[in-house]
Amino acid sequence: MTAAPKILLITPPLTQLNTPYPATAYIKGFLTGRGFDVTQADFGLELVLRLFSRNGLTQVFQTILDGSYELSDNSQRMLRLRRSYLDTIEPVIKFLQGRDSTLAHPIAMGSFLPEASRFLQLADLEEAFGTMGITDRAQYLATLYLEDLADLIKETVCPHFGFSRYADKLAMSATSFDPLENELQTTPNLVDQMLLDLLDERLQEVQPEVVGFSVPFPGNLYGALRLAQLIKQKYPNIKTLMGGGYPNTELRTLREPRVFKYIDYITLDDGEGPWLKLLEHFQGQRDQEQLQRTFLLQDGQVRFLNGAQDADIPHTEVGTPDYSDLRLHDYLSVVEVLNPMHRLWSDGRWNKLTIAHGCYWKRCSFCDITLDYISRYETAPSTLLVDRIEQIIAQTGQTGFHFVDEAAPPLALRDLAIELLRRGVKITWWGNIRFEKTFSADLCRLLAASGCIAVSGGLEVASDRLLAKMEKGVSIAQVARVTRDFTAAGIMVHAYLMYGFPTQTAQETIDSLEIVRQLFEQNVIQSGYWHRFSMTAHSPVGKNPEKYGVVKVGPEPGLFADNDLWHDDPQGADHELYGPGLAKALYNFMHGIGLEEPLSFWFDFKVPRVSLPRTLIAQAVETLGKPDAEKQNLRVFWLGHAPELDIQTKTKKGRTFQNAVLVFTEKTEEYEIKTSPEVGQWLFTWLTRLSEDYGTKYLLKDMAEDYPAGQMFTFQEFLITDTWLELRERGLLVV
Repeated sequence: MTAAPKILLITPPLTQLNTPYPATAYIKGFLTGRGFDVTQADFGLELVLRLFSRNGLTQVFQTILDGSYELSDNSQRMLRLRRSYLDTIEPVIKFLQGRDSTLAHPIAMGSFLPEASRFLQLADLEEAFGTMGITDRAQYLATLYLEDLADLIKETVCPHFGFSRYADKLAMSATSFDPLENELQTTPNLVDQMLLDLLDERLQEVQPEVVGFSVPFPGNLYGALRLAQLIKQKYPNIKTLMGGGYPNTELRTLREPRVFKYIDYITLDDGEGPWLKLLEHFQGQRDQEQLQRTFLLQDGQVRFLNGAQDADIPHTEVGTPDYSDLRLHDYLSVVEVLNPMHRLWSDGRWNKLTIAHGCYWKRCSFCDITLDYISRYETAPSTLLVDRIEQIIAQTGQTGFHFVDEAAPPLALRDLAIELLRRGVKITWWGNIRFEKTFSADLCRLLAASGCIAVSGGLEVASDRLLAKMEKGVSIAQVARVTRDFTAAGIMVHAYLMYGFPTQTAQETIDSLEIVRQLFEQNVIQSGYWHRFSMTAHSPVGKNPEKYGVVKVGPEPGLFADNDLWHDDPQGADHELYGPGLAKALYNFMHGIGLEEPLSFWFDFKVPRVSLPRTLIAQAVETLGKPDAEKQNLRVFWLGHAPELDIQTKTKKGRTFQNAVLVFTEKTEEYEIKTSPEVGQWLFTWLTRLSEDYGTKYLLKDMAEDYPAGQMFTFQEFLITDTWLELRERGLLVV
């Protein structure tokens, strides 16, 4: 192979139904920029669309009828209703794709969809529908309808099926390859065969010489290997590559030769460099020993080659993600109302983009901070990021963005927001952050003005002792103030919560829940989710468990995956016991229910009494930030339009005096501010300048330097006058 090979990139099933996972778009954007012919496909979406069609469901029902399955009462009911499912499936898919909005009314009225067991939860969720419109309710009911069908498929023709995963249990904590290998040797089931048919059709159409699989999660691995198996059986000359989040975290010590019956090369960390070097190797331009972070099989032994002398591809040179080839208008907006952030995650088409590579903090003891995707921190200038945003909008026609950083840097977000405002680029965006003090009230308002609608961040265990042990670099009071400022700016806040961190006591677990209760009571967070602590091999806890008071007990290292670790926590509580109560309490708190109940209400066993003041968060959110007089070196930004200046002359009791009236015309209102002529002229000059020149960095001390002399107030005193405070309220920011 000497000419540039033709490449097919595949995301195997399944990730999300509403938007493409961005890995193949990143690789395609990078490789096409290097002159390669690249096609990509999201087989998760394509499989779902093939399966959830009249023809697909006909095959499902016929296979069940022809088989000898032991059916639950629920599945028997669905089988009896099969004609209704066949008649409604394609209209429902069109509705969830946004192609037939009028169907919302019959779906929402409850007369259109056949109903099975998933609809039994509706009685518990009527409270949530109080604020949901017709379309939202219809989307939710249509989602339940699809989940009913998924339950039937999982019970019968495909035990591995799930809407966001496919045979994930085979790949989770898989130190041995045996379960996957055994499953791959069985006859493909109906859903497997649909997937293989998709691949065969695409191979015939594209005629690639290289097929690359992006495997971000355990629930993508089985699908990738099934697809690669077909390639090896029918098209043995095609080279198969695999990279992505799963091998990056799970396969770093890979020694299992059987994997290479399916995949020729497995690469680690960012794929741009390793895949480019493999393609150069295929073209005869690079010796095999000069590959980068690549596993292969040689003489029956697994080898890891990393002899390339080339530096990693910088974040500024990875290019713009290229979403062409993906069926962008065919994704489904499903609604899961259990919490608002999950709703955001699953509903709507979001372009995914990274502000910076890696994490600027990279200290959290539970996180895989030793791995490249976190440890190598690189930024890109805001001008380049907005260039990429504009290119993606032009390509996809979509202006929604999910910034998928581990934790987006606050100053990079500030610069991005200013550049978006400078260019007048209107987007809607959300992303992950750390609840750190750099996110001031003014910065939150600036981010909101640039299109930010939501942020998610890790509160983890709401205990200052454990936050310090985690090296989170935040305190509970700080989190309360930051979430207050985001909420005040109109930005929804989702908190990642953790229980079961090493040495966490029962008292700390209950106190942590109390902090969460108070955060919801004060309405400074609107969404949250409890995660059980999981020890990983690449985290500080996993590498040095004794330091954190736990004992690593397994599993024993195997030839295949190595990431999730079992551990014993002799100093901590029985963490498993608390999970259901924590989840139940949080669900109710998100709906404003049970905030006055004692925390023992959520558990069916005796729990410790709360040891924290009930006003802890209330007191924290009342704490004010620094006064403006201490912000002289910060940047001044004006969100409004340039005002008009009117100098008015009045005579009273024989005395003539002048006032300045600044008239502001904004999107939803007009208002006036009166002051002295000198201060009025000074404000007019500055606000006009700030409204027309977002490119120049003006500091508060620059305003101080030409503040008019001889006024009733000095500049320092002016910063606490009603005139200044009203402007601050109206959109004059110091960031």
